[in-house]
Amino acid sequence: MKRWIAVLLTLVLALAMLPVSAEEGEAYFADWNPDAPALKALIEYVEDVTDEASANYIPVGDRIATFDMDGTLCAELYPTYLEYYMLARRIFCDPSYRPDEEMLEFGRMLRDHAPDKSFPEGMDVLHATHAAKAYAGMSLTQFNDFVTVQLVREADGFEGMTYANSFYLPMIEVVEYLQDHDFKVYVVSGSDRFLCRTFIEGVLDIPYEQIIGMDVDVEAANEDGVDGLKYVYTKDDCIIRTDRLLIKNLKMNKVKAIVKEIGRQPVLSFGNTSGDVSMHNYTIFNNRYRSAAFMLIADDETRDYGNTEKAQPLRKQWEESGYHVISMKDDFRTIYGDDVRKTGAFRWMEEFADPNAAADKPAAETAAAESSQAPGPEAEEKKDVQYVLFLGTNDKDTNKPVFTQAEALEKAKEILIRHFGGYTIQEAHGGWVDNGTVYQEYTLVIYLSDTTLDLVHEAAAEMVDTFRQSSVLIQANETQTEFYAP
Repeated sequence: MKRWIAVLLTLVLALAMLPVSAEEGEAYFADWNPDAPALKALIEYVEDVTDEASANYIPVGDRIATFDMDGTLCAELYPTYLEYYMLARRIFCDPSYRPDEEMLEFGRMLRDHAPDKSFPEGMDVLHATHAAKAYAGMSLTQFNDFVTVQLVREADGFEGMTYANSFYLPMIEVVEYLQDHDFKVYVVSGSDRFLCRTFIEGVLDIPYEQIIGMDVDVEAANEDGVDGLKYVYTKDDCIIRTDRLLIKNLKMNKVKAIVKEIGRQPVLSFGNTSGDVSMHNYTIFNNRYRSAAFMLIADDETRDYGNTEKAQPLRKQWEESGYHVISMKDDFRTIYGDDVRKTGAFRWMEEFADPNAAADKPAAETAAAESSQAPGPEAEEKKDVQYVLFLGTNDKDTNKPVFTQAEALEKAKEILIRHFGGYTIQEAHGGWVDNGTVYQEYTLVIYLSDTTLDLVHEAAAEMVDTFRQSSVLIQANETQTEFYAP
């Protein structure tokens, strides 16, 4: 009997030491190492505060989780922040933009200091003010188009990954896990709010109103500085960006934004730098609910561009501050996916070497850049190629639908968002007779502009596999595109 009691106690102790429950681990965290202490802490926390029998139970309405973006949800070291890369593209590679000498000087500084992170003091605000000026006059749609075209480019320093899919897969799992447990997830980023919206859309199920970031003022296209209390929006207007910076959303400014835009104290906070400390402390100090904060450290030098030497003192600092530490090296089974490889080589200096070089730009980028002009009285015209894809949804072997029509539409949208950042789809119905049998097929007609045939082929290949097709019909039609703004 004593022997069986000893065995039973051993099993109980072993189970108690397991980092996550088997059900939770298998259901949500395939991209984590199962023994990660931070993962164990997160799951224990969520199970506790969502248990109605627990003294730490948090009502659904108060389950607020805030996430930084760069370096917390996605890569930031290729070789610098995504928003810095976008601004360099605007300054040096956008044929529709004519930077003045002051902007070019800033661009050269950004270009030259990004590889070794040797930016001057105050770079955060310096970048924000120049970004506000560089994008001023663009409509929100035009800015979205500009960002989307940059996102489909291959991420510098990596092979097999575009900027659009440079998210940390384990952190996507964290967001989805929290949402499935009725947490309302907000992104609170130092990057441009509208950039974050475009970047996140199609990857994370976070609506625009839950994305907070650096803000510039906006106005009606024809408002021209008139006081908003006096100007009336008209049918000829659209909303455009201005050069007036409202807030650089870092440090204490994150707390202020949370107070104003969310109106509730978060109970969970995720970040990766000192810019997130105030947000973390606001979450864990004087909170009526049990709360927790998590810091990622960039310590993976094999799969990413982390720095172990810098990361270890940060680990100690964050732990002493009362935060849970997530080690990318130790805790993530994969970061970007098993097909993504760090190259150790950057094209950064070459890409931005000549501000006037535009000859080697892909058609997609040139088209979107031309469309990013501020609205004006004259229309812009250019030659363009529109690709029209006809995607069948019946299995090539059985002639039966692979998915329901609703499922097929959503899967096609997901593929298009991932490859192009957007889509135009028409639903159609095809039919044919084969050996006296009439077959009918739900068909999706997809229109793609401002892209290349290589990118279209990549998406079509995925569609063939997903929808079990023999092929996807692609038509390439030269068109005369007009970006009209009265």
